[in-house]
Amino acid sequence: MLSHKNDRFRSKTEGVSTLIGNETPVGLANRWGSWADARTIDCHLRYVKTIGERYTGKVKYWLTFNEINVLGMAPWMGAAVATHDPQTIADASKHQLLASARAVQLLHGIDPENKVGNMIAYNCVYPATCNPADVLSAWMKSNGCYFYCDVQARGYYPAYQLKKYEREGVTLTLTEHEQADLKAGTVDFISFSYYMSACAAADPATGQAQAGNMMSGVKNPYLETSEWGWQIDPTGLRMSLNWLYDRYQKPLFVVENGLGAKDVVEADGSIHDSCRIDYLRSHIQAMKAAVEEDGVDLMGYTMWGCIDLVSASTGEMAKRYGFVYVNYQDDGSGDGRRLKKESADWYKKVIASNGSDLT
Repeated sequence: MLSHKNDRFRSKTEGVSTLIGNETPVGLANRWGSWADARTIDCHLRYVKTIGERYTGKVKYWLTFNEINVLGMAPWMGAAVATHDPQTIADASKHQLLASARAVQLLHGIDPENKVGNMIAYNCVYPATCNPADVLSAWMKSNGCYFYCDVQARGYYPAYQLKKYEREGVTLTLTEHEQADLKAGTVDFISFSYYMSACAAADPATGQAQAGNMMSGVKNPYLETSEWGWQIDPTGLRMSLNWLYDRYQKPLFVVENGLGAKDVVEADGSIHDSCRIDYLRSHIQAMKAAVEEDGVDLMGYTMWGCIDLVSASTGEMAKRYGFVYVNYQDDGSGDGRRLKKESADWYKKVIASNGSDLT
């Protein structure tokens, strides 16, 4: 289903591990401001070495940071940085990008068979209209997704980001050694989360505001939305795969994709989540088209997330993503029972058929 270039996921199970998500140790945040301080890099690399050696031969695919670009949108959530000050965000970004590059080199040194990728939160961004000002706005909004990925995939800061820093009065200093590390530590593949698309307008007041995964925009009148206002756009996933592959020419991995929705437990304990099945089916079909019709090298897919948990974006239990229902509610009530949803058996069939049976 996912790759016409190899069958690596058919032959055996190979572990995939994200080194760090949104869980920077609070001790580092309290002691010196977390990733705003360069000392966090060495702390992180000691951790990477420990984990890399511990799981040698068990984990082959590594992601250096989960949704690294969230640092630029929600710095406390993304990196335990308690400010939106542009200089502090730039410093923290530099430190995470250096940590990522050095982690790539470290993991390759531990096991030459390791494949190390990055991971960004990605939204397909359309211009709200064909007005050139809106097209420019969409391009500028997309750069917020691309910046971190550009550095991790290419090994240097893009010109548009340097100009942005210049406008903001931000100072970026990179030693020759740091520049060499960025270049030597480029990732082997690109991974990303995709939930929805967005529209951008030069004047946001011209359209209805639309919510999303850490990003906002203008509502697209051609798309349906989830109960939380996230626009459902499988074609946007196909576009995203093509744009990312054209830009980087590296294998791609969709590591988060799913629908947050309310689930109803029937009297007999069954849960009919056809909306989730429809969402996943349409996005798998979009991936298939990107591979078979467009030639994208897509190495894998993992949906978000197999079991219900508190939604990171809203802090709600009611916004459920899983195939397995967990009986906890927003008010803390519930006994924690696990109940299989209709989508669980459907997805089991999808896996068994490698995506050929989506009925």
